[in-house]
Amino acid sequence: QVQLVESGGGLVQAGGSLRLSCAASGGTFSSYTMGWFRQAPGKEREFVAATSWNGGRVYYADSMKGRFTMSRDNAKNTVYLQMNGLKPEDTAVYYCAADRLPLGGATMASDPNEYDYWGQGTQVTVSS
Repeated sequence: QVQLVESGGGLVQAGGSLRLSCAASGGTFSSYTMGWFRQAPGKEREFVAATSWNGGRVYYADSMKGRFTMSRDNAKNTVYLQMNGLKPEDTAVYYCAADRLPLGGATMASDPNEYDYWGQGTQVTVSS
């Protein structure tokens, strides 16, 4: 089965930056739609960003636009999330997800139920 492993989380001050990585194995990574989600304590899982198989299309949640950038390197079976201008409200566990189906519209990309595989998450904590 497909396995996803996130890394790059940690503690950072407000205004700082982090780059998260998600390494995939056990599947055909280059054909997957890939997504990032996050979940803070007591809150529902929230869509962050998603990209098509070749990175040609990227969708972002409105609150992340202009601050976060998602990209992928199919040769390395890895997807990234560059996070700049971090705010305390960005504190959450960040999850990588994979969908075997091609990327659809924004509604499908932002629905966690559309994704087939999930990583265990990496903690991001932003201090004020």
